[in-house]
Order: sequence, then structure tokens, then C-alpha cells
Amino acid sequence: MLEGRSCLLSRVFSSSCQPESKWPYMSYRRLEDFANGKRPLGFDGEDDQERRERKLCKLLNCCEMVETTQSSSEQSEDQQQAGVPSDSDSLIHRIGRDNSISCLIRCSRSAYGLIACLNKSFRSLVRTGELYKLRRQNDVIEHWIYFSCHLLEWEAFDPNQRRWMHLPRMTSNECFMCSDKESLAVGTELLVFGKEVTSHVIFRYSVLTNSWSSGMRMNAPRCLFGSASLKEIAILAGGCNSLGSILSSAELYNSETQTWETLPSMNKPRKMCSGVFMDEKFYVIGGIGGSDSKVLTCGEEYDLKARTWTEIPNMSPGRTGAAGEPDMPATGEAPPLVAVVNNELYAADYADMEVRKYDKERRLWLTVGRLPERAVSMNGWGLAFRACGDRLIVIGGPRALGEGFIEINAWVPSEGPPQWNLLARKQSGVYELEGKESRCRKM
Repeated sequence: MLEGRSCLLSRVFSSSCQPESKWPYMSYRRLEDFANGKRPLGFDGEDDQERRERKLCKLLNCCEMVETTQSSSEQSEDQQQAGVPSDSDSLIHRIGRDNSISCLIRCSRSAYGLIACLNKSFRSLVRTGELYKLRRQNDVIEHWIYFSCHLLEWEAFDPNQRRWMHLPRMTSNECFMCSDKESLAVGTELLVFGKEVTSHVIFRYSVLTNSWSSGMRMNAPRCLFGSASLKEIAILAGGCNSLGSILSSAELYNSETQTWETLPSMNKPRKMCSGVFMDEKFYVIGGIGGSDSKVLTCGEEYDLKARTWTEIPNMSPGRTGAAGEPDMPATGEAPPLVAVVNNELYAADYADMEVRKYDKERRLWLTVGRLPERAVSMNGWGLAFRACGDRLIVIGGPRALGEGFIEINAWVPSEGPPQWNLLARKQSGVYELEGKESRCRKM
């Protein structure tokens, strides 16, 4: 929910060593195909290859593409070895390299797998991340939703094309599978945090290579933290260390350099909190803290320029009305379900099934409407509430014995009171979708 903001189909590939023509953003199916039970055409047939090439030519609105035959590839390599500029350096002959790139950054990234197959120059643009950097610089934004409903399996959903995509399966041990996990989408990466025996571990998915890797470590490993991302950076705050101690420390991750920077600590330690970026500042909201592990109602604002934290009272949306369960432990409730659209903070009240908006001037929460009727949860668990461009997204659905449904609903706040539009609905087995396991990102 990758770049910019954080589902099920049959697997198209079994490893990350597949040709780029089989990258996940090429292996999509339309929602109608799922509904009608249709089987998509395979990508291995000659007719389908021709169809894809025609589609790409139409996509680029170009009458002449670079040669992709083996002979031209060999000729290009010979020219490069001889120091002669290759024709493919211009990418699309008639318009030159700069105009070619200008066209490519405006293509849907679902076509990048096909584009990377044309020749080495196109492949280099995609795999080095150059296209994604140029998209950010030119404010070319495309939102996808990433979430997990089954252990070690992640899905991607394109809300504009209404297409489902499958990521490669993660490889890990049983300890990681059963541990609490958090996720974070930043830049061209999806990070999944968990534990293996007693140590914390981070799995990193790269959209550039369509593969998972591990081995990355924070300066202070943690779980149950609050996090959010902004372009190529992300901030993680609070959480617990391996001994269970609640932390006040925070770290900044840069996805382009894959480095971690320790930030000043918050005023209060907290875990099971939520994080958002708003007005170019980072906010951590709610959570559990103190020696008695009580629910915190305050939030904290981090100014990236001043490098200071400011406590904000009553910033957590809390629970009201039907939520009155005095015997419920603090850890029994999901972290605050919050999201930011157009620098406005919204929250989902799972108990009263309401959507609230935060008044920044008066520092209070106002009810603006209802959540989708079928967005059921267990004390907030099993429900995801995310921002996706100018839309708010609710991921959840009804469950019954032996099966359940995943529904993705969207609402555009600028268009008036909540009117939810069902983007997709898919049957699945009994699933566990934690709010931390869904990310909406733009790339």
C-alpha cells in the first residue's frame, strides 16, 4: 500500500530468477476475470508476445521501436566494445533518449516488465531505479496497495486498473512465520519486520528485481513500532526491543542508500502506536506506554528540519460508545487506525463503525460519516485503513466458518461525506489481516 505510500491469484512464478517478462507487474488479471472464473491467456505463446508488443507500441505512441532481435543485440555489444555509441542508447530512435525517458516515466509501471525485455538499455533504466527517481522528480504518481492475508505471501492491487498481482513467496523459518510482524513500504521497497527465535529480522522486497532478501538491521532492532514513509525515506518510532522493554527511540531509513540513522528520542516511550506524515512532519499517535502499560491518548510531532519532538495532547482518536469494554487489556486493541489524505488526518473507529477527522486547529476529533457496513474486525484487528493518493482505503470483509472475503473500499474525502466505492472483492480462506500488514504506496 511501491513508492509513495502500505489479492490473491494463482502464482505465476516460483522464484525470483524468472525472466523479466514474468515480473509480478506483468502477471496481472482483471477483476472481471476473477468474477467470471476465466483463465487468463498465457504469456508464453507467440500470439500473446505479439499482442504485448503491439500494446507497448500503442502505450508509447511511437511508430518505431528499437530492434530487439539477437543479431541487433550482438551488434550493439560489438559497437560498445569498439567505443561506438549504440543506437539503443537513444532508446526510441526518432525522439531521442530524453524524450524517450519522458514517455517511459508516464507509462504505468505494470508495463515496466515488458519494457525491460526490449534491450539492455531499457532493462537498465528499470532495474537501476532510474525511472522511479525520475517519476518522483516529475511528480508522476501511481498508487498500488500491498498487503498480506496469508503467512509469507504478499499481494499487490492496482486500484486504477483494478488488477491483482502476486509477489514471490517469502522464505523464512517457522519462528518468523509465527512472530508479530510489521510492514513498511518506502521508495521501491517493501520491508517486513519480524523475529527469528530471539533476534529481530527484516525481509526486504525490491520491485526493481522482484525478489526478497534479508540481513538488514536497524541500529536498535524493535517490533510493535509506529511508522510511515515519505518518498524515499521512512521513520520508525517506539516499539519494543528483544527484552520487551518499551522504547522512546526513533530511526530514519533511506531506501536509496539502504542506511539507518538514529533520530532524537521521543518524549515518551510507547509501543503499538501508529505513524503518519502530515504537513512534511512525522507524527506518532497513541500506543501503550508508562510503567503500568496504559493506553496513551497523546501524540508526538517530529520536525525533520529542527530535529525536535513536540507532544500533542489528545491526538489519539480513542474509542467511544460501543467500545466500552473496561476489562479489555490495553494490548487487546489494534493500534490507532489512522491515515492522511491531502494533509488531513482521518481515523477509523472500528467499534462505532465511524470515520473521524482531526481538527488541527482545535485539536479534537469530529465524526464525518460511516465505515463500509461489511468492514468487520476483532477489536480493530483484521481491518486496514490507509491513504492511497486522494482516496481513503478500507480493507476488510465479512468472515464465516471456514472462509472469508477480502473487500477493498475507497472514498475520496474531497467529494463530500463518506460514500464508499467497492473496488474489489475476493473470496479467501479464513484470513488474518492486521492493520500493520497493509501498505499503500505510490511509485
